[in-house]
Amino acid sequence: MLYDFATLRSIKMFINRIYPRMFLYLLLVLTTFSGVQAQQRNSETTLEGQLVCSLCWFEADRKITAYGTDDDLKCAIDCAEKGIPPALAVKEGGDYKLYIIENGQLKRTPKEWMDSIGKQLRITGKIREQRDKTYIAADRFEITGSSEISKTQAAVVGTEAELLLKDLFGIDQKLSSYRGRIVILNFWATWCVPCRTELPDLVALQNEYAALGLQVVGASADPFAEREKVLKFIRETKLNFPVWLGLTTEDMKRFGVGPALPATLVINREGKIDSVFSSVINRTDLQRRIDAMLKSDEVIAKGIGAESRRPEVSLVPS
Repeated sequence: MLYDFATLRSIKMFINRIYPRMFLYLLLVLTTFSGVQAQQRNSETTLEGQLVCSLCWFEADRKITAYGTDDDLKCAIDCAEKGIPPALAVKEGGDYKLYIIENGQLKRTPKEWMDSIGKQLRITGKIREQRDKTYIAADRFEITGSSEISKTQAAVVGTEAELLLKDLFGIDQKLSSYRGRIVILNFWATWCVPCRTELPDLVALQNEYAALGLQVVGASADPFAEREKVLKFIRETKLNFPVWLGLTTEDMKRFGVGPALPATLVINREGKIDSVFSSVINRTDLQRRIDAMLKSDEVIAKGIGAESRRPEVSLVPS
């Protein structure tokens, strides 16, 4: 199609008017979008989900298979040793989105996150995207618990507790050998950072309540092959209670505490589980529970004493 000179001139004038406006409009849109993105990256966000290994997560279809099997946990430990970071699996609709955890104000190595692996966490930090991955720079976090673990813990309370592990000399030790005492069974490991924070409290409780029939027992996830490493750790931390080696995630599962360390059980004099603590102990809470059990012992003892002092009478009517 041919245009005369006047028509071509009109088209040119139209283009000259429109293009600068379109350019300014596009520039405004891009600037606004970039500003929103920058604001999203620079502002803190709080997410809640399950702490998982950012690599092992993809070993199964998580819509069908929940994360937290023995294979998942072994894989997570291996990955942590290699420096592979964990991630927060956040449920969005019918699927999950992974937020790979990196250091923000909170500085933690992948190994230090292992004490919370498989648990439900609430993490606050700044989010960024790189290629096809999303990251959260963790500033702070808290454990929000796990409904499944809570159900399991409730199910084991009142059941008999038995555990067979080797002591530091390689001799088999049974938990049932402590029947008649109140036992504080603590699950820990030399590489577990939070475990270190509660050990002084356990040492203090052993000192304070030993004469009243309490015994702390430390069941370590360190294998017997690393006995020398454990002995060195015991000397450094001045532990004053027996330590057994070779604890497995399967052992922990039987006691309803899941795979994460540390965890602590209170076992009564009859050898039954009284209460379960699935994270770092609160000394006040633990002490309150011990005192309640001792008070119950006193009441029973007084009842037995009163019974023994009761005069003998005939139950046959005269």
